[in-house]
Amino acid sequence: MPSQTALRPRGAKWLIAAAFLFLLSGCVDKPSTLERIKEDGVLRVVTRNSPATYFQDRNGETGFEYELVKGLADDLGVELKIETADNLDDVFGALGKPNGPVLAAAGLVSSASRQQEVRFSHPYLEVSPQVIYRNGQSRPTDAADLVGKKIMVLKGSSHAEQLAELKKQYPALQWEESDAVEVVDLLRMVDEGQIDLTLVDSNEVAMNQVYFPNVRVAFDLGDARDQRWAVAAGEDNSLLDEINSYIDKVKKNGALQRLKDRYYGHVDVLGYVGATTFAQHLQQRLPKYEKHFQASAKDEKVDWRLLAAIGYQESMWQASVTSKTGVRGLMMLTQNTAQAMGVANRLDPHQSIAGGAKYFASIKDGLDEKIEEPDRTWFALAAYNVGTGHLDDARKLAENDGLDPNKWLDVKKMLPRLSEKKWYSKTRYGYARGGEPVHFVANIRRYYDILTWVTQPQLEGSQVAESNLHVPGVDKSKPPADPPPGT
Repeated sequence: MPSQTALRPRGAKWLIAAAFLFLLSGCVDKPSTLERIKEDGVLRVVTRNSPATYFQDRNGETGFEYELVKGLADDLGVELKIETADNLDDVFGALGKPNGPVLAAAGLVSSASRQQEVRFSHPYLEVSPQVIYRNGQSRPTDAADLVGKKIMVLKGSSHAEQLAELKKQYPALQWEESDAVEVVDLLRMVDEGQIDLTLVDSNEVAMNQVYFPNVRVAFDLGDARDQRWAVAAGEDNSLLDEINSYIDKVKKNGALQRLKDRYYGHVDVLGYVGATTFAQHLQQRLPKYEKHFQASAKDEKVDWRLLAAIGYQESMWQASVTSKTGVRGLMMLTQNTAQAMGVANRLDPHQSIAGGAKYFASIKDGLDEKIEEPDRTWFALAAYNVGTGHLDDARKLAENDGLDPNKWLDVKKMLPRLSEKKWYSKTRYGYARGGEPVHFVANIRRYYDILTWVTQPQLEGSQVAESNLHVPGVDKSKPPADPPPGT
């Protein structure tokens, strides 16, 4: 048996080697945040479900923040995974959690208190905090006029911090903070007179003001501020450095400005353009495309006048238009829809009408078989505008409210709720501009009624001339493939 003395040198060597390996392993750097993202192949981002940040429409995921952060994910060659938070506190709270989001892209503004929680990127959008009041009420002109008013702002927002600072100067100033609403809710509450004032950033006012006719901007509260992305606090700068490089790049190459122009450069004006203008366009524009509408309608077994009404609502029968969101042509098709419908050139009116007809017919055929005419047509039009997912959400809300999910009169009452947080937070597809498809359907029904009236066989000769409307080349030997939907 070996002696203990003989064992000691060998045991000592083993302990020294183990200690060396332990120290060596401690010297190996852990993978950085950026390295982990690339290794996992996923960029996890937390945001808000709102029109200025992220939401889903008939074309899929969209929103200013979504498109900007999608560009970062594409640059990194990884998949983008979006997580929505119920309120701003949860946006910040989500950062730094194990396997959680590593980046917050939610229209955030840096502040001293927030800098203690997170680190902010380079700026990408300048906004001004604006005091919003209701038209017809006394217009506030400065901070002192806020005292004594019923004010509500988002809980945890930079606007709440502004009011807290103002209270030092105006002790009587009072306001309410809520995490049960979003910006659209606040604007609606001012529009309806539920509150006197709110604070909203200028970009969100520009995007949503058109939907609230009584909303007005009183004044800018303080200087313009920069929106930035946020990452968790810590010493790992790998992701933040990459983000800053990306933001600098898209500023320099013009991609950021193009995105700003798409979302904030124009204000969409919805609604009926007036019978006189429509009558003029019936004479001046429809004759060029009428045969295309009739041919495509015959192929897809739909009423050509309904297709024409859709085309007018989408483009006012203009073949070369492009919207701020990139949809193009007479039927305003997205690139993805055009490809799916076999449209090679969206600006070719024949192809656009054929693609729009095929797309509408496919939506209509895919609806729940329990939905009957004429409601089936109105549901299909709503889905053409907002997407089938949001339409299904509205139908479920109607059913939960004791209404008929297969009747347009009931479901159209629910669609506007998709823009209110207390409702869309309970749905599968989240926020949508729910009032938009209601107006879309109503406008098309008006155009369709006029087209149906002016194309009746009895309106010939002097009667048509006296109507001052377009004389269509209708094939009167055959009825429409679908019976004209009633009103």
